[in-house]
Amino acid sequence: MSLSDAKIRSTKPSDKPFKLTDSYGLYLLVNPDGSRLWYLKYRFNRKESRIALGAYPLVSLSDVRQHRDGIRKLLAHNINPALQWEMRSCQVHCSKT
Repeated sequence: MSLSDAKIRSTKPSDKPFKLTDSYGLYLLVNPDGSRLWYLKYRFNRKESRIALGAYPLVSLSDVRQHRDGIRKLLAHNINPALQWEMRSCQVHCSKT
């Protein structure tokens, strides 16, 4: 079942971290301190990985779904999203120096 903003906002933290799942590997990790972090679980070359996509509500549900879809397109073209992210990050830092 897909997540909604109302469900996310109404969910209370627990003693232990837990996941609210959306679709295609996207989930929101709800921590005991109340923080909520987006993650995407994916497979590349038969190895399971996850990538952090930001904190809720700074990154909205609609924004994170768009980001997930972009990552799925990279995977469909056999591009590792983690390496793509590192390359993009390096380009930003290198251009500032």
